[in-house]
Amino acid sequence: MKKLRKRGMDLDLEEDKIKEILLDIGYYRLGFYWHPFEVDVKHNFAEGTKFSTVIDLYYLDVDLRYLLIKYINRLELNFRTNLIYWASTHYNDNAIWYTDTAIMAEEYLKDIKSHYNKNFKTKNIQISKHHAKYPDDKYAPCWKTFEYYTFGSIVKVFQHIIDQDVRKVISLQYAIKKPDRLQNFLDTLVFVRNSCAHSGVIFDLHIDEGVSGVPDVPFNNDYSHSLDAAIKALLFLMDNISSNRKNDLEEKLVKLFNKFADNVVIKNIIESKLGYYYNT
Repeated sequence: MKKLRKRGMDLDLEEDKIKEILLDIGYYRLGFYWHPFEVDVKHNFAEGTKFSTVIDLYYLDVDLRYLLIKYINRLELNFRTNLIYWASTHYNDNAIWYTDTAIMAEEYLKDIKSHYNKNFKTKNIQISKHHAKYPDDKYAPCWKTFEYYTFGSIVKVFQHIIDQDVRKVISLQYAIKKPDRLQNFLDTLVFVRNSCAHSGVIFDLHIDEGVSGVPDVPFNNDYSHSLDAAIKALLFLMDNISSNRKNDLEEKLVKLFNKFADNVVIKNIIESKLGYYYNT
């Protein structure tokens, strides 16, 4: 607390509450949230920086994480279902098409043995039951196996299907003609999802590769590397899953950001760091 005061922060909450917050969240972690208020390499703060504003930014980040992971999980479930259905319909005589050298890229298959190992077979109950019932099967059907894959693993399966027509059929379920654009959206949202799941700081998340253009949806300042660009991709995909869920997400985002519409400092961070612009 002495250090923060010395650097120019206004500790505008009760001392006991500040101690509680520092012991709960941690001084180092809170540093990610007061970093936008620092004005020099010595970590001094801009005049008027309040501890309560830092906490507001922290809880904005927390609420946004919880909100995004809920809807990305909804996308994950839908994408897994589409991948299984459309690929399995195309390869209808091959329940383990995801292991076939004629179907999957070699780059993907070289790692499958290390992934689909004894531990994978024993720790996942339905996979264990399958191999107990069919001891000669080297792999379980994709609809069983993929239930135990992470979102990132599912997206990698899609990425490495050799036949681009199969990938296109799956992409068209989301009104996207080019599989590589869907791949970009999915890779982006896997990154966002993992950042959320591991309690990463996301209000200033940078999408290194950038988000491919979302049809009929411009990015603010034509900047495709912000979290807002990733959110626009998520909203587009959700709209092709359930317009109600898409509307729910959009309404909740507006409600969350509007909580800070009258807070000039937080509003500026939302626009400059997160990339979301308020309607004026």
